[in-house]
Amino acid sequence: ADGIEWETPELGLFEHDGSKRNNIVWEGPGTHNFSPFIDARPGCPTEERFKAFGGLKKTTGGMALFVSADGIRWKRAHEKAVITRGAFDSANIGFWDPASEQYRAYWRYFTEGVTEADKWEPAGIRAIRTAVSDDLLTWTDEKDLVYTDSPDQEMYTNNVVPYYRAPHILVGFPMRYVERGWSPSMRALPDLEKREFRAAAHLRYGTALTETQIMASRDGHTFKRWNEAFLAPGIQRPDSWYYAHHDVAWNMVTTRSHLSGAPDELSFYASSGKWHGEGSRMTRHTLRQDGFVSASAPLAGGELVTRPLTFTGKTLAINFASSAAGTLKVEIQTASGDPVEGYSLADADETFGDELDRVVSWNGSPDLTPLAGRVIRLRFTLSDVDLYALKFS
Repeated sequence: ADGIEWETPELGLFEHDGSKRNNIVWEGPGTHNFSPFIDARPGCPTEERFKAFGGLKKTTGGMALFVSADGIRWKRAHEKAVITRGAFDSANIGFWDPASEQYRAYWRYFTEGVTEADKWEPAGIRAIRTAVSDDLLTWTDEKDLVYTDSPDQEMYTNNVVPYYRAPHILVGFPMRYVERGWSPSMRALPDLEKREFRAAAHLRYGTALTETQIMASRDGHTFKRWNEAFLAPGIQRPDSWYYAHHDVAWNMVTTRSHLSGAPDELSFYASSGKWHGEGSRMTRHTLRQDGFVSASAPLAGGELVTRPLTFTGKTLAINFASSAAGTLKVEIQTASGDPVEGYSLADADETFGDELDRVVSWNGSPDLTPLAGRVIRLRFTLSDVDLYALKFS
């Protein structure tokens, strides 16, 4: 109920090891990569509120669609796969996009080679493909994701989702896959004996490494992908630094902070425990709301100037964090970069603290009504501050 404490229900739906006292919700084709989601489309029938993609070329012919009224009892929605071109043996996801008012799907493919049920000879690199649909059955505008300023990297999964606090922005948390081979540094990583055992079956099982990145898009096709890790393997410890470690589950949830009186946080759930024969585990990682990236400046100071924009609303709120000595000010400029009278840096009130939704002001007033609809720029001066997000309201 809270995303922190978890219980395992006994559903009694499918028999496993001679008993139905388990939490199994689906058995058969599609279990390998069963990826459910809540259908947020207005007017979605209640008996199909939950949807899922699952399946492989050799089991279902591609990405098969499943439906459920409660997220527990599932059935195939269509006898044929709805997406058939790709390499589907990982988490492939779909959702209703409220901004474009259509369904989106994201799945894995290889840039070269063949990935058919009767011929598996992938080549090139692992990458991500997308398409759109009005009904989840017929998909169009199939295309490969492109990245504005990021080199080719192997993306195993994608985990794209509309960010709930700004649903016009799609954020993704792809698993970066890196094959490094044997080296003294590889042998210095944890669990060498188990690593060698896996590598004996296939080299990459022992020497590939994974972690989670972050990317964002407004059109669902062209993404800004940050090249640095969003969730790196972390300090070396048993059961870390291996293939499929720190692969985050799709989506995020808000959970209470462990600090009394603090606002809710974002929780992500990342995998661990694979390959060891003792079952997989999920580890919860937390982040401040909107805290994916920031404009950050040292105490010596820095500036951020936006591109020209228009807004509706009466006030400007920011999500930011400063040190006790840090400070932030906001100047409103014309499109050509001149300060607007009454909203210059000299008029701006000093802002400091650590808050998700702080309204900024000029000469004691936050009112921006006279500027609504005009083309402006925002100039932020920062000193030992992280600026995460801004919002007119």
